[in-house]
Amino acid sequence: MHPWNEALLQRLTHDPAHLPHALLLSGSPGIGKQALAFEMARRLLCCAPTATATATGAACGVCQSCHWFNQGTHPDFRFLERTINEDTGKLRADIQIDQVRDLVGFYSLTAHQHGWRVAVIAPAERMNAAAANGLLKTLEEPPPRSLLILISHHPRRLLATVRSRCQQVAVPLPPREEALAWLATQSIAMPQAADLLDEAGGAPLEALALFSDTARGERVARCVAALAQARIEALLDLAAIKDSVVETHGWLRRWVHDLISQRQVAQVYFFPAHAQALMKLAARADLAKLLALQARLDAETRILLHPLNTQLLMEQWFIDYVGCFNA
Repeated sequence: MHPWNEALLQRLTHDPAHLPHALLLSGSPGIGKQALAFEMARRLLCCAPTATATATGAACGVCQSCHWFNQGTHPDFRFLERTINEDTGKLRADIQIDQVRDLVGFYSLTAHQHGWRVAVIAPAERMNAAAANGLLKTLEEPPPRSLLILISHHPRRLLATVRSRCQQVAVPLPPREEALAWLATQSIAMPQAADLLDEAGGAPLEALALFSDTARGERVARCVAALAQARIEALLDLAAIKDSVVETHGWLRRWVHDLISQRQVAQVYFFPAHAQALMKLAARADLAKLLALQARLDAETRILLHPLNTQLLMEQWFIDYVGCFNA
């Protein structure tokens, strides 16, 4: 459990009797939404909450229920996420209808400890249409003492009928100083911690993931150098790199965001170390084309994990990017 979410945990769990049957926790990736959901489940399933635990939203940590939960074997808890396709060995793009059917069956059973039954789905926007529709009956007619927690980075991509049946809770980014203090506990010193946090959009877990990727520095330096040159030859070399589409999309999307921000309010957020290059590029950019490219990148986030010709996709991004600077 992350310190910046402790107050929200306390607010959500201080009165379990009045919890809604379904919660939608939304917010940026890398801010601890899943850890928050798991800690809520642990608290609700705990057999022996103490007065202190009740006040803070924490489970006792020593009862049989807590032991099961910590071992990942609690009979009254389910976690739905994307699974591995046994034929290809790769992660499936979506959460499948069969997984939701199993979840519906789980809710139809009597709770093992005659208490709560809790399930978490993450990320909920990865449910395909059949899976999302299969969840509606449970959302409409929830069994007593049950809680379904949906976690979403992009809640608008959920079916409106699913969103409307959940109590929505926005999980905010932590205050910058609190995020930097936590990164310090992970042995990331300033100013690197500040640079990583900027690149991660203020999300400390994303910043930690960036730090943990030892080869990432070379990759991002190469990508940013090519973007700063805005020369199609260097960018097309990036498009030829296998299995880089998700990472490249993230960097390009942040870079374009900074160009637009520099153009409109003379400020950059994700790449402050490259402020001078961004300022020069923004001065000669076509703002309407930048905005169109940003909209395209936002829209194509959802298709990145689906089978497609990733090289052609990236090449088109870079052609459109360079076109933003042509007279």
